[in-house]
Amino acid sequence: MKIEEQKELISGFKHLELLANQVVEGFISGMHKSPFHGFSAEFAEHKVYNTGESTKHIDWKLFAKTDRLYTKRFEEETNLRCHLIIDNSSSMHYPKLKTNEPFYHNKIGFSVLASAVLMNLLKKQRDAVGLSVYSDTYEYYAPEKGSDRHHRMILNKLEDLLENPKQSKSTDTVTYLHQIAEKMHRRSMIILFTDMFDPTANDSKTETLFNALQHLKHDKHRVVVFHVIDKQTEINFNFDNAPRKFIDLETGEQINIFADSIKEAYEEKVEAYFKSLALTCAQNKIKYVPVAVEESFEKILTTYLVEKQMFG
Repeated sequence: MKIEEQKELISGFKHLELLANQVVEGFISGMHKSPFHGFSAEFAEHKVYNTGESTKHIDWKLFAKTDRLYTKRFEEETNLRCHLIIDNSSSMHYPKLKTNEPFYHNKIGFSVLASAVLMNLLKKQRDAVGLSVYSDTYEYYAPEKGSDRHHRMILNKLEDLLENPKQSKSTDTVTYLHQIAEKMHRRSMIILFTDMFDPTANDSKTETLFNALQHLKHDKHRVVVFHVIDKQTEINFNFDNAPRKFIDLETGEQINIFADSIKEAYEEKVEAYFKSLALTCAQNKIKYVPVAVEESFEKILTTYLVEKQMFG
């Protein structure tokens, strides 16, 4: 997709920030009918009053309406530090978008909008947010801050990932997760968006990846891995049986095959890989969540809320 067309898609959704706000507002309204009903007040610039706290900032008008005690939040309050990490390698720019298809229907677009959605939530809750972007280089770093100017700067970077895709960028997740970990000096929630694609992957490489994820957990950080995939083709391998050329977006390697001839073996390999990732993350107390670009952002938001409650 041409840059001009991608920009039109973004502007057509009234800007990335506004689209993220629409997603969050829809989610909040839906929580009244869900098990997360109790979280809804957290988004109204209030927090639940805890016994023993000062009563100075209790919102008595809200108490009259709800018969529950809430205290008002203020600008200087920051309860959580969150660092978002986005894998911007070439495989994350799959699948190629059709004309007029929403930008979040490929992996990088989904990750960008999901990040903007989480940023919107963090901003509503007066929490600090930072961002790292990597591929075959460490492309961008912003520390955790809560100011409007900081949010705007990060949103601009997220938009830039959509508008300026680069070709043939490989993934060096291990190297840059270690570098990011070295920058995290205060306890934070760390959220990684990646397709976990590594063309050189083997058992040894997988072990080094989890060593890097473990490094992110130092100083009691809480780590969430959102494994972003295109379910139709990368999981279900839904291709017709015409001869096709498959091209590795990161290495350029090509192979000509009939999809039906390898579909069963492919699906078995993918299922085994996902189970291995889930098991290893569970053993290392890392939250692992597969998310498909065809899905809504509800899984992203509910995972964040649960993890924040456990962050303590």
